[in-house]
Amino acid sequence: MYAIVKTGGKQYQVSAGDQLMVEKLEGNIGDSVELDHVLLVAGDGSVTVGKPVVDGAKVVATITEQSKHRKVRIFKRKRRKGYRLSKGHRQAYTALKISDISI
Repeated sequence: MYAIVKTGGKQYQVSAGDQLMVEKLEGNIGDSVELDHVLLVAGDGSVTVGKPVVDGAKVVATITEQSKHRKVRIFKRKRRKGYRLSKGHRQAYTALKISDISI
């Protein structure tokens, strides 16, 4: 059985036991999170598609990590003008372990 869930403006295909890195969610390590914006549920030879979400469907996950990604360096420059700009960005993320999909 698998499901398509939407969180953080992105869509992910998940099934029980999967590890997933999503945009930052509130909570501590070990907390349980319910992803209730389920767009599709498939399994046992049947597919349920939501309009836009499947009513009553939810995906239960456990937070395994709260951290930041690698630093992305941004460098801007204009030739012959002496203009140089260097910035960095580290996006926060939450690592989830999917435990259950229910309709």
